[in-house]
Amino acid sequence: MALEIMPDHVHVLVEVDPQLGIHRLVKHLKGVSSHSLRQEFRTLKSRLPTLWTNSYFVSTVGGAPLAVMQQYVENQKNV
Repeated sequence: MALEIMPDHVHVLVEVDPQLGIHRLVKHLKGVSSHSLRQEFRTLKSRLPTLWTNSYFVSTVGGAPLAVMQQYVENQKNV
């Protein structure tokens, strides 16, 4: 897994079982992160009805080596 947090979005590289469904993974990641953030920053509970929008972008990497994709995600902070 690779993760890079940008000011207005997040890059995440994960390997997902096709039977799980990417929409379930995204929903889970958003739910867990929202819960954690609201636990740590209590003011988020009353100020924002939701932390995440329903939108997301997904792209498959096909035959690209995992190491190349990890390097791409990690280099996003330098772009």
